Amino acid sequence: MNCLSVKKQVLVALVGSLLQVVGVGETAEAANFNPAPLFPKVNHYNTTVTTNGDSTDIFFPVTSNYNLKQQKFPIALLLPGSRVDTSQYSEFAKIVASYGFTVVVPERIRSLPDFGFTGLLPEVSQVNDVLEFMLTENSNPDSPIAGTLDTDNLVLLGHSFGGAVGLSAIDNSCIFPLCERQFQRPEQLRAGAFFGTSTFIGSGEFLPINNQGIPIALVVGSQDGLVTPELTQADYNNSIQEPPKTLITVDGANHYGITNINNPPGARLDPNNPTLEQEQAIETIARWSALFLRAYAIDDSGAFDYINKTGDALDENVTVISQVKSVPEGKLGVSLFLTMLAFSILHLRSKLLP
Repeated sequence: MNCLSVKKQVLVALVGSLLQVVGVGETAEAANFNPAPLFPKVNHYNTTVTTNGDSTDIFFPVTSNYNLKQQKFPIALLLPGSRVDTSQYSEFAKIVASYGFTVVVPERIRSLPDFGFTGLLPEVSQVNDVLEFMLTENSNPDSPIAGTLDTDNLVLLGHSFGGAVGLSAIDNSCIFPLCERQFQRPEQLRAGAFFGTSTFIGSGEFLPINNQGIPIALVVGSQDGLVTPELTQADYNNSIQEPPKTLITVDGANHYGITNINNPPGARLDPNNPTLEQEQAIETIARWSALFLRAYAIDDSGAFDYINKTGDALDENVTVISQVKSVPEGKLGVSLFLTMLAFSILHLRSKLLP
């Protein structure tokens, strides 16, 4: 066992002791939460987004015939990175779908002569195009997902450039080259989780994201050589304007920890090699992204506690910083205690962890 694991176990034990001493009632409930996928089987199919002509892969959870009539799954639009083939996200998409989402991975080919670019590149208008298409797909009796969608619940996932596109959509802005035509953020948009992305525009400046309370998770690999952890931290501090917001650092993953293989063909090379196995990196990024979206898009209290309270201590490959909305006045005493405890934990972390 490495030194980091030992230190983290010490920190976990100390936090657990503190919570037992003060008798925080949520501890037992949080301990019973299982962060594993909810649906062991996921199917997928390829189709065309009729609203814009994009080829797309759709991943969806498989339920029993009885449950199929009861379950309604949020729509999760996954916006790929620049020049990354959409097939590279199949393992990630399967895992997210297994947490109760219908994941849409569209392929958009664009030409940007001013940038000397032609290739795979997402764009903000896909958000509304995909939502409109999925409304039709939900009512299409020949569709494998007919009648299974929560059409009032759209969440975003994104990688690299795709994450910047997702942030722009949440900001309700249309900035070239993230966006090429008019855009209006749909009211169904509930939350977003983005890996290896940044709004950095140079000279120490970041695009402000006026999320108006829409929850955002920024996920970054500690070995990312293209969008460094320092850049993502600055985005979390300066770009995302309002909570809820969460910064999730995956130890050992690089910029392509989300894709089926490291440095996929055609994509920009990350000079840093990952130290976390690719399969484990994909699972970790997908699990944290999916649980963040469950916490905020469908009010899953167990997922909320995992993201904001317990998961960091339970997962030795992850470090989390989060800000949640203020609590009602009646809970001020507990909130004050938790705030003080959080500062104490951060102080201890600085002493115990490198």
